[in-house]
Amino acid sequence: MLLELRAVAVTYGKVSAIRDISLKVPDGQIVTIIGSNGAGKTTTLRAISGLTRLQEGEIHFAGERIDHLAPDQVVARGIAHVPEGRRIFPDLTVEENLRTGAFLRRERDTVERDLEEVYDRFPLLLERRTQLAKTMSGGEQQMLVIGRALMAKPKLLLMDEPSMGLAPKIVEEIAKIIGEVNAQGVPVILVEQNAELALELADYAYVLETGSLALEGPADELHDNEHVRAAYLGI
Repeated sequence: MLLELRAVAVTYGKVSAIRDISLKVPDGQIVTIIGSNGAGKTTTLRAISGLTRLQEGEIHFAGERIDHLAPDQVVARGIAHVPEGRRIFPDLTVEENLRTGAFLRRERDTVERDLEEVYDRFPLLLERRTQLAKTMSGGEQQMLVIGRALMAKPKLLLMDEPSMGLAPKIVEEIAKIIGEVNAQGVPVILVEQNAELALELADYAYVLETGSLALEGPADELHDNEHVRAAYLGI
């Protein structure tokens, strides 16, 4: 198993954000976490990335316990995080933003090759490589943060609400990119409020409700689950 959370709990002050969360991510799969606002989805990703400390439980990645590591150490082990809200470096150029994703990598020759691969995947970023990131549209910035994460050469990609605030046509494009990245061998944890999109893309799904795991199962089965259809798919 590539990633495993074992009875993880996180609190903010006296408020319990997530409790007793156990989930697994096999190598090669897309696993989605769906749920309403405040359910604990983002907190779960932040816990994996080392951005939020655990009160209880353990996180294991590629056979190593990582919940005691600093965020840069987690990145160095191969976990890249595409955060909610497209957190670019606004006053850096597109290419400078992309290169920050490879900051911890030592093999500089392959960094240049991977930069070319990102440009091949996102031709628009090549066109805008000298443009300041803050001048780009929301969809363009989302492509940039995905490209930046890919520059880390991840063994696991965490994606937090990649479709948020984007036009339907751009959402389709982002969904296609996620599928292509996974098809090239990168497992993905997808946190997405657009449950329909998430369940279409994913192999396996977890449903969080008020900080606890409510349901889990193959994504196609949860898509047909009566509770999921009523609560998250609007059916």
